[in-house]
Amino acid sequence: MTNLITMQKIIPHLWFDKEAVEAAKFYVSAFPNSRITHKTQIKDTPSGDCDILGFEVMGYSFMAISAGPVFKINPSISFSLNLETKEEVQALWDKLAPGGKALMELGEYPFSPFYGWIQDKYGVSWQLIALGKEAKGRPKVTPALMFTQDKAGKAEEAMNFYSSIFKNSKIGEIFRYTGEEGADEKGTVAHAVFFLAGQEFMALDSAQIHKFQFNEGVSLMVNCKDQAEIDYFWEKLSAVPESEQCGWVKDKYGVSWQIIPENMDELISNDAKVQAMLKMKKIVIKDLEKA
Repeated sequence: MTNLITMQKIIPHLWFDKEAVEAAKFYVSAFPNSRITHKTQIKDTPSGDCDILGFEVMGYSFMAISAGPVFKINPSISFSLNLETKEEVQALWDKLAPGGKALMELGEYPFSPFYGWIQDKYGVSWQLIALGKEAKGRPKVTPALMFTQDKAGKAEEAMNFYSSIFKNSKIGEIFRYTGEEGADEKGTVAHAVFFLAGQEFMALDSAQIHKFQFNEGVSLMVNCKDQAEIDYFWEKLSAVPESEQCGWVKDKYGVSWQIIPENMDELISNDAKVQAMLKMKKIVIKDLEKA
């Protein structure tokens, strides 16, 4: 895990009921330049024995866990696939669509000659877009945060908040609603790009009727080099005390984060250490080392 972590500071984490291994194998087979990087199991958690995997989609790192039906993945955090050609978009759409649901049908839009938004059979949402030559300057995968329900209209505020916390961060282009799109208020974010720890993210507001909002189904893991960094991110991001558990926090916008040490795999290398970790809220490295 250590080599993976040094490459990517923030890693999306997918929560599955029992399908983490199956889903990871599916993504590795569907996407080019993709692989499972590691697999382990932690035993005797409140959800039973949990499979944990690291995998890459087109070189971009993900984590996944099978931990029971407590949380369900939804489209509030999706993943934009920044592709060059229509053929690439079509090929991946054909692999992701079976058993899934189109959220925006594949076709031509004002912002792209070929785009579609699909929720796959495991509940993970992907936005596929043909960018032409612009794709060469973009990462292959970009997480996209959609602010819905009572958080609609908060995207710009959230981007500024996150950018104030992470080093090497900035706000990129912001495209705003004109007030003619229906429910979305003029000036709120139709689409924006921002960077945290040098990694690209997207954000958008949607005041349309949605039955979902941010939850623990998709969280963002922050890999910390030492206890001081864990303490820093914990203090900055945690806004819901009852959500604090095993390194997990929820911020004031409802986004879930996992604040963990870079060498977490080494720190929970035996059952005693795992049990010690499960009793923690904030991860305390020295206590895990003693366990």
